[in-house]
Amino acid sequence: MVEPIKIADIPVMPFESVEHVLSHVFSEADSIKPGVAIAINPEKILKSLECEQVKHILLNATVQYADGIGVVKAMEKKSGKKLQRIPGVELWLEVVKKASENNGSVYLVGAKPEVSEKAEQKLIDQFNINIAGRSDGYFKDRSELIGNIIQSKADVVIVALGSPKQEAFIDECKKQHPNAFYMGVGGSLDVLVGNVERAPEAWCKYNLEWLYRLLKEPTRLKRQIKLLKFVYLYLRGRL
Repeated sequence: MVEPIKIADIPVMPFESVEHVLSHVFSEADSIKPGVAIAINPEKILKSLECEQVKHILLNATVQYADGIGVVKAMEKKSGKKLQRIPGVELWLEVVKKASENNGSVYLVGAKPEVSEKAEQKLIDQFNINIAGRSDGYFKDRSELIGNIIQSKADVVIVALGSPKQEAFIDECKKQHPNAFYMGVGGSLDVLVGNVERAPEAWCKYNLEWLYRLLKEPTRLKRQIKLLKFVYLYLRGRL
């Protein structure tokens, strides 16, 4: 049993590895458990302090994992233990892989039309996964899309709409289709098809993936500056 560590009232599970997370996503019989996995990073923690809807969504997730070195450091400070960051960009592919091995199906939501199409084919080629359906991120009728997901009876619903839009969509969809496992993956479909390059292994090893992305995308600077508030709260022991 993993005991969560609360960061600004949000429980985050101190997983030791991607495999450790998978043991909570799948049953002992390797069937996927209905639920919601949400990557917890400093940006989401700050948003939860400002927005009750975001806080509600984070609190009601079934698998809250630390995908942000700031959250990992805050958890280490509270627990006194060395903990592991779980990259969502890796975790979702392992979920799809394991679902495929157990004859599960996946529904893809999000990204540009051409990215969505390429991602579907890549997942089929890589994992031989059953794609129950897909929609790019430019859908006009949310209710119709949710209806399509329900009709598909997908076991796994991968949502790449960016945060907090993807979490809000998942929260609405799971109320009508509760027997699926949901996961928000941000820009991971772009990474999968090669449109966005992940940081080299050495950068990831030293938890500098955020810096690599900032150097590649200077427009992210405004977002990073906002995170100084998280650093302030961390240093003051208010998380």
